[in-house]
Amino acid sequence: MTDDLSIVDSILHPSDFSEASEVAFAHALKAALIARSRLTLLHVSPDMTAEWSDFPGVRQTLERWGLLPPNSPRSAVPKLGIDVDKVIAHEHNPVSSVLRYLATHPADLIVLATHQHEGRTHWLHRSVAEPVARKSGQATLFVPHGTRGFVSLRDGSVSLKNILIPVAPTPRAWPAVEAAARLVHRLSCPTGTFNLLYVGAVGDMPASSPSPVPGWRWNKISRDGDVVETILDTAGSTSADLIVMTTDGRNGFLDALRGSHSERVLRRSPCPLLGIPAQAFVSEALRPE
Repeated sequence: MTDDLSIVDSILHPSDFSEASEVAFAHALKAALIARSRLTLLHVSPDMTAEWSDFPGVRQTLERWGLLPPNSPRSAVPKLGIDVDKVIAHEHNPVSSVLRYLATHPADLIVLATHQHEGRTHWLHRSVAEPVARKSGQATLFVPHGTRGFVSLRDGSVSLKNILIPVAPTPRAWPAVEAAARLVHRLSCPTGTFNLLYVGAVGDMPASSPSPVPGWRWNKISRDGDVVETILDTAGSTSADLIVMTTDGRNGFLDALRGSHSERVLRRSPCPLLGIPAQAFVSEALRPE
């Protein structure tokens, strides 16, 4: 498996400075470290009250994770292979603000917290996160409020042992399979299980032959029932740390504001959800050997 992740040059993390966004920030920072990419922290402040000191401390976090010595200078951060930008946008519409920023500063991965009521400015709730991901068309990692995720904010450690990958004839599951395999390799996760879930008759499950990943096993599951409920039930029964889903088209993670399987799973997911658009170029960077 090649270590080339140069295609993930830029990661965007919109934040409302809430507890949920802090957890998402840990995932964005870890992703930037493994990809050696640029990380942009973006806050939309319609009332113009946000200050630079409100942003999560990148150096302090890296020191706490043991990657930098205490009291490191700002110049120490780029030596880890990452560049960090902090942006405050003074606009009233957070969706338009984030999309306008993406139009001039494209990102290969977006990391978003999803929640409804928490946060000082109350802007980064699901009605914001979903349209941003849908309209941007990028790979998007959603970290639901109330979940710890698989990257510890305290020490940067990774806990990723069970990954659920729903499969269907359309969209094809291979980009999600590639992304999951690449992720555990780059995060150095020694052992675990990829659960490939098909909702329907056993004989109708799309054929797949995923490449072996050392220390990990591929487990195929077929179950009848409502697609969304079955995905959520299986996520619970397998103690999923992450759900990875391929999503339709280059036009976005969510195909419609209401009703897509991906969106409905996201609204109730017990763990982070990584959406990989079927045509997203990032999947090429995630291709296993």
